Amino acid sequence: MNALLLQSPLSPIQRAATTIAEPRDQKLLSLLRERKTEEAWNAYTHSTHLPNPTCLSRLVSQLSYQNTLSSLTRAQSIVTRLRHERQLHRLDANCLGLLAVAATKAGHTLYAASVLRSMIRSGYLPHVKAWTAVVARLSSAPDDGPVEALKLFRSVTRRLRKLPDKDMAAASHPDTTAINAVLNACANLGDAKAFLQVFDEMPQFDVAPDALSYNTMIKLCCKIGRKDLLLFVLERVLQLGIPFCVTTLQSLVSAYVEFGDLETAEKLVQAMREQRRDICWVLRECSNLEYSSGNESDYDSNNDEDEDCVFEKLLPNLVDQSGNEAEPPLLPKGYAPNTRTYTTLMKGYMNAGRVSDTVRMLEAMRRQDDKGSHPDHVSYTTVVSALVKVGSMDRAREVLAEMTRIGVPANLITYNILLKGYCKQLQINKAKELLKEMVDDAGIQPDVVSYNILIDGCILVDDSAGALSFFNEMRARGIAPTKISYTTLMKAFAYSGQPKLAHKVFNEMDNDPRVKVDLIAWNMLVEGYCKLGLVEEAKKVVQKMKESGLHPDASTYGSLANGIALARKPGEALLLWNEVKERCEMRKKGEKSDSSVPPLKPDGGLLDTLADICVRAAFFRKALEIVACMEENGIAPNKTKFTRIYVEMHSRMFTSKHASRARQDRRTERKRAAEAFKFWLGLPNSYYDGSEWRLEPMEGYGSTSDSA
Repeated sequence: MNALLLQSPLSPIQRAATTIAEPRDQKLLSLLRERKTEEAWNAYTHSTHLPNPTCLSRLVSQLSYQNTLSSLTRAQSIVTRLRHERQLHRLDANCLGLLAVAATKAGHTLYAASVLRSMIRSGYLPHVKAWTAVVARLSSAPDDGPVEALKLFRSVTRRLRKLPDKDMAAASHPDTTAINAVLNACANLGDAKAFLQVFDEMPQFDVAPDALSYNTMIKLCCKIGRKDLLLFVLERVLQLGIPFCVTTLQSLVSAYVEFGDLETAEKLVQAMREQRRDICWVLRECSNLEYSSGNESDYDSNNDEDEDCVFEKLLPNLVDQSGNEAEPPLLPKGYAPNTRTYTTLMKGYMNAGRVSDTVRMLEAMRRQDDKGSHPDHVSYTTVVSALVKVGSMDRAREVLAEMTRIGVPANLITYNILLKGYCKQLQINKAKELLKEMVDDAGIQPDVVSYNILIDGCILVDDSAGALSFFNEMRARGIAPTKISYTTLMKAFAYSGQPKLAHKVFNEMDNDPRVKVDLIAWNMLVEGYCKLGLVEEAKKVVQKMKESGLHPDASTYGSLANGIALARKPGEALLLWNEVKERCEMRKKGEKSDSSVPPLKPDGGLLDTLADICVRAAFFRKALEIVACMEENGIAPNKTKFTRIYVEMHSRMFTSKHASRARQDRRTERKRAAEAFKFWLGLPNSYYDGSEWRLEPMEGYGSTSDSA
């Protein structure tokens, strides 16, 4: 792998230091030239001095090239040492690129990205294969992976554009594979504008889109809900004369399945079975039928003008309306469906709950003359998944046994689906037996997903000790916990009334560089304290959450509201409602604000709990504000419940004849709010004259009490 270092020429002394090894480095260099990496590593670890740049770079390169966890750890330790001693400049671009690739293959994508960013900051330009490997992995990674992929791509291309001669870094220029990886990141983000921007940059690097580029565009259409564009993508590929591939048709089948349009997917597969070349005509007929059924108006209501402009540039045939009247383009030849095509349609049946159709499709695949259409382990796993979803575990196990009998071995995904089925049915013992069978009989080792399923299963049966046991067993096997592992274990402790243990797990997660603490983890911690009514502890967690740059959502506020209700602290509910109301009003106005706090869309659970607290505490003015917010957000308040609470708790309010005049005056505003609330409930009240009324804000009204 070649790479380029952009910096000033080395001085004669520096050049001599990098080309002529000192006598004490001769042995290490000799071992490296003979590719005796293990002996070279031992020589490095026992050396009392820091080897020269040539030895260090070769050692890191060879360790990275071994692609093992231990060798990667060793290479990383060298980089860490050099960073601490401010000697990173001793490593060349080639070894750093190899290290980034090795880290990516080992699943340490964030570390790989940091290595590449450090290279670019130092003036290096990594080889295109190195940065493409990292971008490709980031593009499908969770959390901010696609965003980071775009940032890394921008960093590389920005540096390339600054070069006086683009041929200086030809090995770093993006190729079609690199561009497709970036387009995949845009598609996963559902960012059509970024997709167009990358698409437009392709000619700058002498790169042309291929079939995979347009397959990724199909994925983008799915992500943003534009089923109407799928046909135009296919026609554009044919118009451009791009070498056609059956994967484009498979992507279309997958897209229609994802949209839930199984009828069109079936017609497309049938057309492929008939070796028809006029697939575009088949899809046009399906589109016309759909639009005539009235679905076009649904699309228009959600149409976005900017988005339309983007696709008019990506798909010029979208603008040419005369193309709809002309003969649609033909495929270069007929393409028969294969195992992948049929299995994709099976998944559609499974998602729709059509178990019998899923099984029938498997039987039909078995009877195909073409071996390329026979079911594989993915097909059988799809049937297993369909049966598990409807709770038919015995039938699912029969399919597993059949796979073994006919020589189509089940894989880890198959077993994980079965594990999830047993856990969902609260059959943890059977899940444990299956785990043992998977390891001992099938020789398949569980992964982090397997253990996450088992930990969650323990939560369903209220076994926090079992959840912790599986978590520890997972780590004993050398399996690194994921974000889901930590949050699921936190859930086990939170639900069992052990928030302090949940907090310990959270702290461990926060200290793990491989995972990123997200809002779900914070919310689980808040919920753990709120389930015991520990509102002050929960508020401290929320404050730390805000300081970390995250903001509470409806789930966070809902947990706080439940905790306040449990702790019987209605005054806290008023403070909470003020914060919720402020963020709801930001969303209602729809105005851009300089504040970093995003607007809030409340849910029914949060508002119902807050209203319940206020009604019980006789804070009727605030209760009316909350129910008004519910109605504005399309949430129907439970008037029956609030009427019952009022009758049981407050029907005899303000009836004392012995209260002093001063006390009666102080209660005037509260009484007025109570009458307004009774009017809303439909109970007899002072507003019961049939006229419209409105409770105007009172001057000087306090924010923590309904009293004047």
